[in-house]
Amino acid sequence: MVASYLLMAGVLLLVMWRGLLPGLLCVCLGFLLTRALTRWFGALAARALRQPSATPGNLHLAQIAAAALVMLLPLVLLGVGLTHSRGYLVAAPHQYQELLNYMARTVLELRLKLPPDIASHLPDGAVELQRVIANYLGAKAGALAMAGRAWLAGVLFAYVGLLIGALAAVRPLGSTLGPLADQLRQRITLFGEAFRQIVAAQFWIAAFNTLLTALFLLFVLPLWGMELPYTPVLITFTFVAGLVPIVGNLVCNVVLTIVGLSVSPLAAAACLGFLILIHKAEYVINAKVVGRRTQMGVWELLSVMFVAEAVFGPAGLVAAPLFYAYLKKELVAARLV
Repeated sequence: MVASYLLMAGVLLLVMWRGLLPGLLCVCLGFLLTRALTRWFGALAARALRQPSATPGNLHLAQIAAAALVMLLPLVLLGVGLTHSRGYLVAAPHQYQELLNYMARTVLELRLKLPPDIASHLPDGAVELQRVIANYLGAKAGALAMAGRAWLAGVLFAYVGLLIGALAAVRPLGSTLGPLADQLRQRITLFGEAFRQIVAAQFWIAAFNTLLTALFLLFVLPLWGMELPYTPVLITFTFVAGLVPIVGNLVCNVVLTIVGLSVSPLAAAACLGFLILIHKAEYVINAKVVGRRTQMGVWELLSVMFVAEAVFGPAGLVAAPLFYAYLKKELVAARLV
């Protein structure tokens, strides 16, 4: 038991230390998707053959079909994406660099964007604050320009993790397990439950947030005669930021509001008001979906995310809710909390 805890802790620390978090998340995703598709294909086969349940032969074929679908579908989607959106996929880091530079210029021109009666009430120190924010955004843009290699490495790790998860889901199970293997299976099972509750729920929350934002940017604002620049980049950023609980939504609100301010104060106010409504809806969904399943409070999530970001950087923000949910499950299973 002690060895299994040490091995699990060592693996999670190694994942964070070597930047393998995309691979780990995709291992879990590939495993759960393959298992879910296997059950679905097996049920379809049993229904087609008018049997109460799938036979071992049909179940084996369902496993092969599910694993093949999980492993080949990303390649098909990548091929379609490169064919129709090659420039966007290849130049994504450069486009986000341009977005950050655009935000920096908008912050520096804040007094010019606001009406004169409002700009006159800004304190003199606001100019220096604008300059600090713009310099920070410019520095992040310069760092992002060098992130192309890390971008491709993350995609590769994610796909390899997807392959591992799919193959692990269809592996033949042994008749007996040794004591260490049995304990490791318990650790991995609890980690899988935490992933299913945290990451899967957050994925649908981010998708819901992105859908509403896309409708707002592509249809609602143009109807009012306002159209924001970098709309595809903003929609993609909304989804990626939405995968980080709480903090990601706040960061997305700031980015969209600043870009809206570059068009007009009315556009910025519209973006801010719409995003507040989305945030309230997302907060209710998050509290019901994630909080009810994991019994975690907002203060707990914020605390672990703050510590993890300070230690591991941006990856810590993504990993903190998952790792903390797993830790809490281990403590509950051991009857310590």
